[in-house]
Amino acid sequence: MSVKQEQIKHQIERWIQEHHIRPGDRLPSESALAGQFNVCRTTIRGAIRRLRNEGKVFVKHGSGTFITRNLQTIPSSLDRLYSIGDMIRSAGLTEEQRLEYIRQTACPEEAAEQLEMKKGEPVIQLERSRMANLEPVAHSINYIPVSIAGKTLEAEGFSGSLFQHLEQHAGIHIVGADSQIIVPSPTDVHCQKLLTGPESNVLLLKQIHYDEMNRRVLYSLDYVRSDIFTFWIRRTR
Repeated sequence: MSVKQEQIKHQIERWIQEHHIRPGDRLPSESALAGQFNVCRTTIRGAIRRLRNEGKVFVKHGSGTFITRNLQTIPSSLDRLYSIGDMIRSAGLTEEQRLEYIRQTACPEEAAEQLEMKKGEPVIQLERSRMANLEPVAHSINYIPVSIAGKTLEAEGFSGSLFQHLEQHAGIHIVGADSQIIVPSPTDVHCQKLLTGPESNVLLLKQIHYDEMNRRVLYSLDYVRSDIFTFWIRRTR
């Protein structure tokens, strides 16, 4: 989603609150909203799509867009794409990052397969640990094709959110991911970095991230402590 669509989405949410729009009420038409917020209908359509994906509105073709009743928020819900930093903050913790390295390297076989590249093609590899309350809570290894990231990722110029960095410096908007959750072997060297005590357990999220063109732009191995993060998914029939 574009930055403009995100801004309009927030403006529509504020408008709903200010006008005390209730569940079941219908929103004005796309044309009316476009005129009210002084944007094109495409921007309105994108903002409505985001609200629909968040379960805040229901679009009934031929009838209009209706406000839905809010459901209870689920921390780390698996149907939403959260960055590791977002997950840490949602757990009520203060994040501290420890960057181990950013380097250009030959793409390993697993990452090449997931990114639809040839083994050995150049990628940027980024590895870092996340701390909270002076304890390691997550460890990530990321692979981004050099053909996509270019020279926008350098150790001295990177900090904070990788998603935001790619968006601001490389024009890459990550909008979705395919995620596989597995239990890593306790002999995995990255897993061992998080095993701080007998109560510590680790999950591994292998994630292929997509941009707006459905290109595979990022492959991540995200190790997280399951005694810190709780994952849920809401299933519907």
